[in-house]
Amino acid sequence: MTTNVQKFLKAVDDNAESFVQRLSKAVSIPSISADPSHRSDVFAMCKYLQDQMISLGIEVESRDNPLGKQHGTDMDLPPILLGTYGSDPAKKTILVYGHYDVQPASKEDGWGSEPFELTYDEKTGRMYGRGSSDDKGPVLGWLNAIEAYKKAGIDFPVNLKCCFEGMEEYGSEGLDELIIAEAKKYFKDVDAVCISDNYWLGSTKPCLTYGLRGVSYFNIVINGPGADLHSGVFVFSQLVDTKGHIKIPGIYDSVAKLTDKEKALYKDIEFTLEELQDATNSKTNIKDTIAETLMARWRYRMSPVELTDISLAINSRNRRSLFSSLPDMKPEEVSKLTTSFVQKIFEALGTKNSIKIEELHAGKPWYSSPDHWNFQAAAKATETVYVCHASEYALMKHVKPDLTREGGSIPVTLTFEESLGKNVCLLPMGQGNDGAHSINEKLDRRNYIEGTKLLGMYLYEIAQVQL
Repeated sequence: MTTNVQKFLKAVDDNAESFVQRLSKAVSIPSISADPSHRSDVFAMCKYLQDQMISLGIEVESRDNPLGKQHGTDMDLPPILLGTYGSDPAKKTILVYGHYDVQPASKEDGWGSEPFELTYDEKTGRMYGRGSSDDKGPVLGWLNAIEAYKKAGIDFPVNLKCCFEGMEEYGSEGLDELIIAEAKKYFKDVDAVCISDNYWLGSTKPCLTYGLRGVSYFNIVINGPGADLHSGVFVFSQLVDTKGHIKIPGIYDSVAKLTDKEKALYKDIEFTLEELQDATNSKTNIKDTIAETLMARWRYRMSPVELTDISLAINSRNRRSLFSSLPDMKPEEVSKLTTSFVQKIFEALGTKNSIKIEELHAGKPWYSSPDHWNFQAAAKATETVYVCHASEYALMKHVKPDLTREGGSIPVTLTFEESLGKNVCLLPMGQGNDGAHSINEKLDRRNYIEGTKLLGMYLYEIAQVQL
């Protein structure tokens, strides 16, 4: 371990308390993008983040034009912050993405503490608060890394570009358009992209994520007499069987086949069914083995149709259904097959009711190569932080992080990859049981501090790569 690395890691430890205070202030701002009554708080969080960036010497561009108004409303869209730290042509340029908005949260939902107060439990080492893990902790981790390098008196290893948005939890309106428009302008010098908006598979071992499932939302409205429910129920019963298998003909035809190389990646993943049960708060297992469970979760099993809303209006019955699309599936194919199948089933009923099928949102699945130098740098950084350095992880025998996929969807990942033509690596700070989007969201204090080291060391390892 070089002297500079030691200095950087020590600087993170020495400034840990101030980093926690930075997160505490951020959590206290209820930047709920989906709630119009909190739109001013989203702007307040943007201002806080912008001020923090400027204080560290980051050149910040606040892009609120031409974002304009949120679609269908008179509300202004919160700015997308573009930050630049360094412009040395001899260094690589890394783009990092994150978001400063959060999901709704209320004490009445079942939280054990106020969701917008960072509450520290000394016994468990957990810091509870909405946005602590998703995604304010990781966003501030990049800023903490810059500050630690400055405090250690070390030259920053790369040129860093930041893209922080305030509408991720409500569809990222305006973001794709900005990325595409700036691909050959603001983002033209980017060599690789890193996103820290995901989680470890479990709670004991770090990971790198190289794949995400896509998502397709449909709104299906069945109108009829107030007492006539059977047709709506029958239509939905035809979409999925009792094992969660989607019954739409042809829906699985384009799913990528399992290769020997990919199959081998599952062998070394250290994860237990107990960790899965802890993260999901459920004792029900999809499969009998870890490999089968993970394959089902990441590459085989589409989420069963989810009925997320039932309207009790006398003349309508409303259902929303969701599919998770798998590697190589195209949203337009899912839409065509789903619409055709539902219409066919409904017509076969011979009912006098009417049906309307509308696709609300679609996101493509994403799959990258974990062999790319971007991932290799992230893997080396993980080894340095969680094996060689951190005394809290002294018993960790693992050398390399697990290579994982995710059951969720981060559409901007694919937008960056396709628009910029650069590799994207997902490098998580939080654990699989952090409870993002749920009650009692938390980020372990050690994960926040060691995660800051991880992000900083990732940038260090990027600088060592010979292209």
